[in-house]
Amino acid sequence: METLGWREWVSLPELGITALKCKVDTGARSSALHAFSVAEFDKEGQRWVRFGMHPYQRNEEEVVWCEAPVTDVREVTDSGGHTTERYFITTDIVIGEDRFPVSLSLTSRDTMLFRMLLGREAMKGRYLVNPEMSYCQGKKA
Repeated sequence: METLGWREWVSLPELGITALKCKVDTGARSSALHAFSVAEFDKEGQRWVRFGMHPYQRNEEEVVWCEAPVTDVREVTDSGGHTTERYFITTDIVIGEDRFPVSLSLTSRDTMLFRMLLGREAMKGRYLVNPEMSYCQGKKA
């Protein structure tokens, strides 16, 4: 089983996100991706969302616009105890040499340092986490 540090570089190729610092969060059940201007639309009879994403920490000028089918809409309680309804999408994630589908809730993370959290569901059976390490799966090229 591969080891992750408390933060890792990831990419979300289906969304056009080539490099993203991700916080590995064993305290979170689901994974979350920063999103703003989230708008639902219909594509060939299926529910989709379009959203903007700031991929770099402390940089709100760089924007990647993404589209993905909605896989679920459900309530999520954040670490502060606040419950909100969120869209969920499923897209491939690349961590080191691994590529696999991950379910992501879409939420504004502008006030957070990391634009993505990788939760337990995505890591289960794939990775061990060493909280003393960073970037075990390699740094951004």
